[in-house]
Formats: sequence, structure tokens, C-alpha cells
Amino acid sequence: MNKNDQFVITINREMGSGGRTIGRKLADKLGVEFYYKTVIKGLEKEFNLTAEEIEKQKGREQGWWANIKQQLTNSIMSSNPYLPQVADTASLIDTDDIFKAETEILRGIADEESCVVAGRCGFYIFRNHPNHFNILIQASMPHRIKRVANKQGISEEEARKAIDMVDQMRENYVNKYTNTSRYDTRNYDLVITMDELTEDDAVAIILETINRQA
Repeated sequence: MNKNDQFVITINREMGSGGRTIGRKLADKLGVEFYYKTVIKGLEKEFNLTAEEIEKQKGREQGWWANIKQQLTNSIMSSNPYLPQVADTASLIDTDDIFKAETEILRGIADEESCVVAGRCGFYIFRNHPNHFNILIQASMPHRIKRVANKQGISEEEARKAIDMVDQMRENYVNKYTNTSRYDTRNYDLVITMDELTEDDAVAIILETINRQA
């Protein structure tokens, strides 16, 4: 990746690894925007769903849309290419529509500016981008449990349950739309294990690696 040209850096991360913080700090260092909740907010506007509902539901393998499609309102624009016409009551929206909208939002951002993107199957969405760099941030389970428990003020048992649930949801989602595992290291240019590192250490490693490629 050449940081002197327009670029996109994607960060896939395990819950409790500190990947989102690393993404934000990396973007600050590079002087570009960091996109995480922005993407979800785009989906919220696109589908008139809350960010929390999308985050909760999108990782399920199938059948979840029927439970929340009632939340769509009549204000959805019929011109949206990823939604059925309002009068087409036989049409159903499934996770494909979410993924398509999400993909278009991300590609639209990357077309306009350099950026750092967390999650969102970015490693796959931007696989053909001429100037991309994909990163996986991971950590051991004890490290992740401790971090989640401390940050959320919950017990380690509760933290482990939350991690297991999120891991499965994210893996289901990635596997469905990329036909690969988010743990497959062949999808990444750099893999960092955080057990003995701070977020600033990780940012320094990423920048050093990128600078070597410039």
C-alpha cells in the first residue's frame, strides 16, 4: 500500500482485542477518517432500523428478517435500488439487501477519500481496490475476557458469553458473504496479536509496515 495515494485500510478484529481503538488511533495518525458506527448509521437511515437492531440481527444465518421487517416504515423511498417497490407487497428483504447497502456505503466512502474501516467485511469488499491494506487484530481468550469485563463493568463469565455470541454472529455473517472465515489469515496483509501489546504499540507496527511498502 502506498499511503501517498488514496487508500483504504480495513481492520477486522476480535471482540475484546482493542481493534476499534487501534483503528481510531491509526486513522488519527494518518489524518483520515475512521468509519465504524458511521456505516451502521448509514444503514439505519437506509432501512429505518435502529443501529442496535441491525448489529444484533445481521449475524444470524437466516430467517431473521421476517422478525423485524415490520419495523420498516412507509417513508422508505421506492427509488432505492436495494428495496422493493412500496406497492410490491410480495417482495421480501433479506440480509442480501443489508449487505448490498453496506457495500455501497463503504465503496462510496472509499471512492471519495482515504479512510480506515473497521469490520464490515472490509477485507472482502475492498479486495480489488488498487491501494488497500487489510489487518486482523486478535488476542487470546483470557486477554479478551479481561478487557471486555473491565470496559463493560461485567463479570468474566458474562464477558465470555458476550464474546462467544459476537464471535459466532460475525463468523456467520462473514462466511455467508465471503465464502471464507474471518480467521483465515490469507485474507490479511498483517495479523497482530495483542496480548503483550498496547494499542499504541499496534499502531506503530502498522505504520512501520505500511512505510516499508511506500
